[in-house]
Amino acid sequence: MKDRIDELLARITALQDELDNEYRRAREDWARKKAELADELARQQRRYKTGLFRFIARSRILVLLTAPVIYAGWIPFLLIDLFVTIYQGICFPVYRIPKVRRADYIVFDREDLPYLNLVEKFNCFYCSYGNGVAAYVREVAARTEQYWCPIKHARRIRAAHDRYPKFFDYGDAEAFQQGLSRLRRQYDDVEEAKAPASRRDD
Repeated sequence: MKDRIDELLARITALQDELDNEYRRAREDWARKKAELADELARQQRRYKTGLFRFIARSRILVLLTAPVIYAGWIPFLLIDLFVTIYQGICFPVYRIPKVRRADYIVFDREDLPYLNLVEKFNCFYCSYGNGVAAYVREVAARTEQYWCPIKHARRIRAAHDRYPKFFDYGDAEAFQQGLSRLRRQYDDVEEAKAPASRRDD
């Protein structure tokens, strides 16, 4: 009986090894095909790349002359990024406002595209940073407004931030006084995205 069990166990082990080898081969085959497709895709995309010299030569003179003005925006973007990061780092814990995750707004990935030349890659990097900082600052400001002054304006505003619909109607003093304390703690959307229910606001 024991010999039969040992034989079956040995066969099971051999079959398991064989199955593991098949899985490994399938994974390697898929990885190879994926790499081949990626290389082919990159080759296809490089066909659309405009050479750096031709890109500059085809640019209008006014575009070239105004480029330094655009790129000078690095300085205010860096300064506001630094200030807002320090600001929320100091103030938000005091008011128990959840901090804004900077990495959710400032994303760099487009400069890896093979059909972009060096200038286009830098432009994508710069635009990602500028618009990312703007979105990051907007969310920090929105959370600050939700704490200090969550009142809608008397007239319609364009492109209000996502927190604005929660705010109290203009002139509704009773709702403001009764609901302010509640709204100052109402960051369910942030907590749900950030942490499991068991770790939410103590």
